[in-house]
This record gives sequence, C-alpha cells and structure tokens, in this order.
Amino acid sequence: MTDRLTAREIVALVADDATFAELPDPVREPTGSATSAGPTEPTGSAGSAPDGPLGWPGYDAARARAAERTGERESVVCGTALVGGVRAVLIAFEFGFLGGSLGERTGDRLVSAYAHARAHRLPVVPLVATGGSRMQEGMLALTQLQRVARESVLTREAGLPQIAVVRDPTTGGGWATLGAGADVVLALPGAQVGFAGSRVRPADADPAAYTAEAQAAAGAVDAVVPPEELRGTLGRWLRLLTRPSTTPAAPPKPLGAGTGASPSTGTGPAPGPAGLPATGWEAVLRARSPERPRAGAYLDAYFTHRVAIDGDRCGGTDPQGMLCGFGDHEGRTVAYAAQTGTATRPAGYRTAARLIRLADRLGIPVLTLVDTPGAANDAEAERQGAGAAIADLFAAVAAARTPVTTLVVGEGGSGGALALAAPGNTWATPDSYFSVIAPELAAAILKRPPHEVESTADQLRVRPQDLVDLGVVRGVVGGPDRTRGNG
Repeated sequence: MTDRLTAREIVALVADDATFAELPDPVREPTGSATSAGPTEPTGSAGSAPDGPLGWPGYDAARARAAERTGERESVVCGTALVGGVRAVLIAFEFGFLGGSLGERTGDRLVSAYAHARAHRLPVVPLVATGGSRMQEGMLALTQLQRVARESVLTREAGLPQIAVVRDPTTGGGWATLGAGADVVLALPGAQVGFAGSRVRPADADPAAYTAEAQAAAGAVDAVVPPEELRGTLGRWLRLLTRPSTTPAAPPKPLGAGTGASPSTGTGPAPGPAGLPATGWEAVLRARSPERPRAGAYLDAYFTHRVAIDGDRCGGTDPQGMLCGFGDHEGRTVAYAAQTGTATRPAGYRTAARLIRLADRLGIPVLTLVDTPGAANDAEAERQGAGAAIADLFAAVAAARTPVTTLVVGEGGSGGALALAAPGNTWATPDSYFSVIAPELAAAILKRPPHEVESTADQLRVRPQDLVDLGVVRGVVGGPDRTRGNG
C-alpha cells in the first residue's frame, strides 16, 4: 500500500506550479438535475431530503464529519491546470471523504468537469482513489457510473484523450469507469487496484492479484510510475496525445541494408556491396539474420522520445512480440505498432488494434513495422483467440481514417504480418521479404523435397523488388531506386 495523498496533494504533485483553478460546483435543482454555478452548497446529501435520497440515518452527520476532516465538500475536486505545459481538466478523488465514494453530487461534479473539457477542447486526467459507490444513496449512487460512462464516451467521440492515474485504492465502479475506461492508464506503485475491494473479496483471494503491478502484468495498466516521475510522465503523454496531424508518417530509413546473412552459409555478413537480394532465398536469409536490426533499433532511431502503451485490456500482454505507443518524430506525434521479429501472440495483435483505434480517434498518424515469421500457432495461442485477434487488427487498419504507413523491416510471414500492413502505403527494406507462407512450409505442403526450398522461395517472389513489381509494396527504402512505376 502506498501513502495516500489527499486530492489537493495529488493535484500539487502533477500540476505545474500555481496553475490549478478549481471549477465551480454544479448546483442540484429540486428536480434532481444539476447545473454549473457558483459554490452554493445545498443542505441535503444530494440537495433534497435530509440524510440523502434514502433518508439514511446519520448520513448528513457523516458527510459533515468528512468535510471537517478533509476540508472538502465532496469526494472529488475538479479543476483545470497545466501539466507539463499542457492545460487539462483534473479530477482528483479525496479518499478521506467517505472513502472517495461516488454519490449523486459526485456524479454532478464529474459530469460538469467532462462537459467543461469538451467545451474547451481539453484532455481529461482522472486521479482516482475510490472504494466505489456510496451505500447511503443506494442505487442512485450506483447509477452515477452510467453518467460517468456516458461522459467518457462523449469525450472520446470529441477526439479528446483521457489519461487516468490510479492511486491507492482504486476499486469498484471507479476502477471500472474512470480508471480502466481511460485511453491510457498509469498507476502508482503498490496501489490497490481491482474491481473487488478488500472487504468483499473471497477470503482466500491472493492480495497480490489486486495491485497496480498485477494489473500491469494483466494488460489493464500501461505503466506503473513512481510519484516523483508522475508529472513528467503525464506531461509527455499529454503533449504527444494533443498534437493531431493529417500528414502520413514517413517510412524510417533502413538500418541494416546489405548486412544480412550469406545465402551460402546462412551466417555472417553477406559479401559484396549493399543492395537488393539476388534470389528469394537470399532475401529470406537476410531477413532471418540475427545481425539485422529489430524494432527497438528502428524506433530509437526514428523518435526523439516515446511512451509505450502495454496490454490488450483483455488480460494479456505481448512485450516480446509487439511494441506499441506514441513518439515524437521531427516535432510531431506519430503512433507506432512494431513487431519484434518473433511470432506475434494474440495479445500483441489486440494491443496493436487498441493503439490504432486510439490514434484514429485522436487524429494521429500511425507507423507500423512488420517483422514476424508469423502469428503464434501453439495451442495456447488458439485458446487465447488468435484468429479473432488477427481479424480485429485487420479491421482496425481497414477502418482507420488517420493515415497508416508500414515498413517491412524483416520477415513478413503470411497473414500474421499482413494484418499490420497498410493497404497502399507499405514499404520494404532491402533486408526484408513478404510471403504468403514460409518457403519451407510451402515446399512441405507441395510435397517437395528439402533441396527445393530455395527454388520455391524464388517461385513465391518474396524479394523486396518482386513485391514492388507485384504492387504489394510502394517501394524499397534505402536500396537502389525501386518504387512502383519506375522499375
């Protein structure tokens, strides 16, 4: 468990100095609706009957004690501030006020804050610490989650990012709406995070499963960030996610042209000058060479700095197979989804689809790097829904309105690679190939002897220059002039 910061303390931790301005309290009308006005405080727990809408004995007294103890009038503090120089709407929960629980007036404040964000085109940063819905208001408290979900959807449709910071604790409906429902989820180390609060879990439940670190491992949290790094991390995210662009990302320059494997031995640098592979089998060996640069090297060379999203929001991650996030390239933001040269797992495809859809909503161009022998095809991958995950990525790329650029940097293994490729805007490096199937597998299916694998690779026309001639890719970057239409 981390030290529990108050709402004002977490605001001070993330906001640039002296920039926080609190939003006015919405005033609840007798009909139950709320309007944004001055700081007038209604007398009942929801501006109606004493002791709240259920007439819960002692509720008003409990609220009064909470207000005296915390100095707040509700469980959330909402306002605007600069974070790393970017103005955003901050929603800070005060756990000391009835456990940061959501009631009707909490819902009023949240609705007002989201409406202000949309009216002023500001990103939203929920700083969540809550135990869930307020029992003293019964179902009227629980239905605030529907109001919050609606506001989140409207804000998403407006093309504004939502970056949540989950603190200790973040449980119940607050986690299931403001936290897990955000575009990007950051967490403080050791925070208790989960749908089930500590008092309602099974007696034998492993407490380690309900932590920020466990949620990150399960793909529900993008990063666990120490408090001292939170302002800088949030500032980078906000700067990157608030810079839309309609210009496609330029394909990266090749890093390893002509340094792939020798077609004769399969190891070591290829002799002779850098250039395009002479045969299909040479293209395959170049792409498979352990000396060829992988995704990490390309991303480091392309971006000044970058931040990563991690996880498919369905319980899985694929950090060894797919790298996703946003970066700064020559002063503008580009989203990226990059295969790393291994067999891509279902969680990797789902994370890439999540990345592309988020970039599409925010109007940020996307760069994808293709490099995989193919999709993972083991039994566990099938149980994890490999086919559905690949289908979802195909759909995300096909539906994207933001420009998508693809560079094949290594192996392009069948549909598991093609799912990440942009139709009409895919490029290749001299050290790459793209094939309907691996040459070895094609020969096996065709019942050819092993010595015919190399000739099969030629027949498949997998070389970069073959792909240009076939119209599969637009051109070869960094090699001899090979673009569609000029031979």
